[in-house]
Amino acid sequence: MAIRPFIPYPDKRLRTICDPVETIDDQVHEIWNDMLDSMYAMPGVGLGAPQIGFTKRLAVMDCSEKGNEPVRMANPEILHQSAKLREHTEGSPNLPDVWAKIERPRAVTVTYLDENSEQVERDFVGLWATSVQHQIDHLNGKMYFDHLSSVKRKMLLAKAAKIAKKG
Repeated sequence: MAIRPFIPYPDKRLRTICDPVETIDDQVHEIWNDMLDSMYAMPGVGLGAPQIGFTKRLAVMDCSEKGNEPVRMANPEILHQSAKLREHTEGSPNLPDVWAKIERPRAVTVTYLDENSEQVERDFVGLWATSVQHQIDHLNGKMYFDHLSSVKRKMLLAKAAKIAKKG
């Protein structure tokens, strides 16, 4: 297990639709473990594989209060989403130090392969729902700021570029 570096935006891997995972093998478990180590070190509540350079449909999350309920997902897909929206401030270690308020469905039902190669269907609500949608976006080559208007997106990216120049 290792803490992996986050690839910086605009690396093309962050805009790549990830390949499905065929089997849950030792390599997938190793990537998940590295993802969890990297996520907890951030600290954050979720991570998609492309954020650390793997273009596979793998994601991890842990939105629990104590940070001790990790969820490992392969090939997650949203089956249903609530009409009711929830606003949350989102960011990404791939574009550090900038944040934006994003509205997403408050609840979603997701299907995915778990660490035991079992197909799971699970409901996520609140922060869990926000995080799983954020991670699935990463697997589809999208970033959280893609949900902003073009004006707000340009402002956020300009601010990020300014911060990067200073750093």
